[in-house]
Amino acid sequence: MPKRLRFMRGGGILKHGLLWIYGFVTLYPLLWVLNSSFKSNKEIISNPWGLPQKWSFRNYTDAWKSAKIGTYFFNSFYVSMVASIITIILASAAAYAIVRMNVRYAGRIASGLLMAALLVPGGTLILPLFILLRDLHLYNSHWALIFPYVTFGLPLTVFLVGSFMRAMPRELEEAGIVDGLGAFGLFWRVVLPLIVPALVTVFILNYLANWNEFVMAYMFLSKEKLRTLPTGMVAFMNQFNMNYGGLAAAIMYSVLPVMAVYVVLQEKIIDGVTAGSVKG
Repeated sequence: MPKRLRFMRGGGILKHGLLWIYGFVTLYPLLWVLNSSFKSNKEIISNPWGLPQKWSFRNYTDAWKSAKIGTYFFNSFYVSMVASIITIILASAAAYAIVRMNVRYAGRIASGLLMAALLVPGGTLILPLFILLRDLHLYNSHWALIFPYVTFGLPLTVFLVGSFMRAMPRELEEAGIVDGLGAFGLFWRVVLPLIVPALVTVFILNYLANWNEFVMAYMFLSKEKLRTLPTGMVAFMNQFNMNYGGLAAAIMYSVLPVMAVYVVLQEKIIDGVTAGSVKG
């Protein structure tokens, strides 16, 4: 075997070996928590690394009912879903106006403002947002999270959807104009069906970001019945800090839905993010 081929083969083995090690180091803490969620406190302390002697789902049922994880789970689902849907509706309309319509100077100004919004650290806006939501009587309501989530998600979403729209041929819209479609008709009947992969991608990205968000949910919601899963987890840890099995089960409730969505739809996420740059 030539030295060059031998070197390339050895490099490939080393690269894959490093990836396997990285994957193991990344997944092992999650696997340990999953394993612990089926154990009792006594078994976790006496045998933290071994498999459970008796597999039991009691920790999951206790966490779901007694610790109100089910309520927090529904709140996170509702807020993340509504905010993500509003974001992709507004972002797709804005991207169409900027990219496909003849609004040269207005489009440049809008793009510049969106780019500036991406450069502003979100943490600096927490206090002004708190005052604004309080004055609008939205504090301690799910809309106190939905509106900020939409606002923070719009800039990146507009750029991603816009990059996909730029790859579309103009002839499709010209054919629609010949058929008598106006601006809204072109957007609704021609453009939207063609950018479904991009919309799926930005929906998933926004949903995952909203699901995992903690700071605003902690600051803007103080009622227990309105808490989302990340903030509810903190309350659960403070109240049940000695129930290690229940705590592990609650962690799995917060992690598994996100992982399942990402694993099932990861190809759509990658394809949607890279589609605009590849086609353009």
